[in-house]
Amino acid sequence: MERALRTGMCAFATLICGTSIQAAEKKFEVYGFAQVDYIQDFKRSNPNWEDTLRPSRIATDDEEYGSDGQATLSVRQSRFGVQGNLPAGGKDLETKFEIDMFGVGPDEGQTTLRLRHAYGKWGNWLGGQTHSLYMDIDAFPNTIDYWGPNGIVFLRTPQIRYIFSEGSNFFAVALEKPSNDIDPGELRQLSPQFADAVQGDEKFPDITARYRMNRDWGHFHIGGIVRSIGFDTAGTKDNEPKDSITGYGLSLATNIKTGGRNYIAASTNYGKGVASYQNDGGTDLAPGGTLADPRAELVPLWGLSAYYNHFWNEKYSSAIGYARVQVDNTTLQADDAFHIGEYASINLLHTPYERVMIGGEVLWGSKTENDDSYGDDIRTQISFKYSFSSLD
Repeated sequence: MERALRTGMCAFATLICGTSIQAAEKKFEVYGFAQVDYIQDFKRSNPNWEDTLRPSRIATDDEEYGSDGQATLSVRQSRFGVQGNLPAGGKDLETKFEIDMFGVGPDEGQTTLRLRHAYGKWGNWLGGQTHSLYMDIDAFPNTIDYWGPNGIVFLRTPQIRYIFSEGSNFFAVALEKPSNDIDPGELRQLSPQFADAVQGDEKFPDITARYRMNRDWGHFHIGGIVRSIGFDTAGTKDNEPKDSITGYGLSLATNIKTGGRNYIAASTNYGKGVASYQNDGGTDLAPGGTLADPRAELVPLWGLSAYYNHFWNEKYSSAIGYARVQVDNTTLQADDAFHIGEYASINLLHTPYERVMIGGEVLWGSKTENDDSYGDDIRTQISFKYSFSSLD
């Protein structure tokens, strides 16, 4: 039985990675986990996002999404992946393919396949979809809420990356997929048809870079981004009006060890036209000026996240912290445009066995809109997670 299982896994490796796994230095793993979350919401947010707490989706009108006090059970965090490593041309070839079940975009609110990672790395080159260089994945705290703190930079995106150095000093640059989030704002007052015809014009990829210093005390990350944020108007002569503005951003993050396995994870970021890279909240481009003389403007955004991760012993741990996003709205953004989002959580996680986790979390979030309308939400989440790996 064990021999047949190994033979089948090698055949699967050949299908995924294009080669068989024979030598000891080669590695192939099938991994993932099944997870169920019981969420009890004491107030109300957008029903399409009831499986996670996103401040930008919190109601500011008590009747906006219906009555308070909703309960749900979700398996959308469940994950499946395969990854391999083998020598190729004197260098290591690393590949990874990973999905979860958390539908977003046109699939928001659905339990459906969602691509997380699909990339290969050979020597200094990486190509495919994975974490943006602008972000630091280690700034993400040990929470069980799926979306997590809104104040951090977080985006997985297709990219072509060149790595200059790794190890104690990591430095890399990348070309990443452009995506513009454009808010027509009060231009709808002039012409709803015109406002609906405004669309992103993405002529150039985003340029990102990261420097990371790894030391015994933890690490420090600096990320930068420069991007062309353009728009045009569909169905008009020469697609006018149209324009393009250069956006930019800087992200700083750190993990600081505080003894044992305990650590502080903190990050901050600021930019103009970088909301597409923020974990939640804001827009890249919006109208400014006046209705008589409107103009396109980049939207400034600032984010902050600070969490303390504490391990009580080998089987119990907690994470507690706060995050915030603040947008400097333009003069012609609508009254209900996102302005400030806040997020806080505390949990207690139990790992009785390496592949089993049971945990509970209390979360709070709030949203303030451009006209100072305010809403908040409180919820609890209890999760059961069962992991697996073919290397066990």
